[in-house]
Amino acid sequence: MTLKLDNVSKRVGGHVHIHPTDLTLEPGTMNVLLGPTSAGKTTLMRLMAGLDKPTQGRILWQGDDVTDQRVQDRKVAMVYQQFINYPTMSVYDNIASPMRLSGAKKDEIDTRVRETAELMQLTPQLDRKPLELSGGQQQRCALARALVKNAGLVLLDEPLANLDYKLREELRAEIPKIFEQSGSIFVYATTEPEEALLLGGNCATLWQGRVTQFGPTPSVYRKPADTTTARVFSDPPMNFLDIEKTGDTLRLGDGSERPASLLGGDVADGTYTAGFRPNHLELHGNGDSMAFDATLSVTEITGSETFIHMTHHGANWVGLVHGVHSLTPGEQVTVHLHPRHIYLFDTSGALVRPAPYAEAA
Repeated sequence: MTLKLDNVSKRVGGHVHIHPTDLTLEPGTMNVLLGPTSAGKTTLMRLMAGLDKPTQGRILWQGDDVTDQRVQDRKVAMVYQQFINYPTMSVYDNIASPMRLSGAKKDEIDTRVRETAELMQLTPQLDRKPLELSGGQQQRCALARALVKNAGLVLLDEPLANLDYKLREELRAEIPKIFEQSGSIFVYATTEPEEALLLGGNCATLWQGRVTQFGPTPSVYRKPADTTTARVFSDPPMNFLDIEKTGDTLRLGDGSERPASLLGGDVADGTYTAGFRPNHLELHGNGDSMAFDATLSVTEITGSETFIHMTHHGANWVGLVHGVHSLTPGEQVTVHLHPRHIYLFDTSGALVRPAPYAEAA
């Protein structure tokens, strides 16, 4: 049940929505599409499903070219952010509806509906109407209707975005278990790096219609191929600083100099972009840390953590520090960064060296 996108692109009215893309998705895998709004996640899913036809390229299913095949003739199920159920039907009839449309036998329908309802923890609600259910149960009903089709490809387009935090956490934990039991190819679109990490599997990062990297989710997170992928797979986005290494000296974009030994001995002389994630900036350092002076713009307290927005010589940085901190906008703050958390990218943005902590993980 392999799905392959072969040089697939999509243009609409002269605008490129998806740049030429090659992707191969294997059966029994969870594949996360991660990117900001308008990055191309939904368009890519619609191409996979057959709802849209690519401008160029081919879509292969189990080796067969299905580029021109109607969506009705494909074994595809899709669940959207705005989950859709039939309000006048019971939960049982909602789940059974795809099988009835395909002409399945009554006994087969009953068996599959009850098995899927059990999997989705909906058995006690089978006789109820969707509007009598909680938001999480309604989304489970929509998911069950997709799963009961026994589709080889299940597309989930930000399916949890409209649920409250508790329900999202609950379903995030359940979805990987569900896909493991089904053997289908799951494709899950999200704007949230944390959600991608929680779901695991594989991850394709998207930016302005391009797939910038595809691979096992932890690997893409720890070793982003370029600065664009690093921005996409960090929330808030990764911070950057220009540096130049010459011999034993490291010159930073703010004009200061540090010993080049901070980067380790495997870095050649040259100009680089140093990248580091917000959670690696600290308000208190130690002898091994690099200190930077910055001007505080605003703070956001989330409860147990504080987002610190600041500027450092014209660059906007964000720090995510533990605890609640009372800081005044406009004041000078000193933030600390350990060298083991520094990624190095070349002047074109390509990864030169992952952060040492990521290589050790």
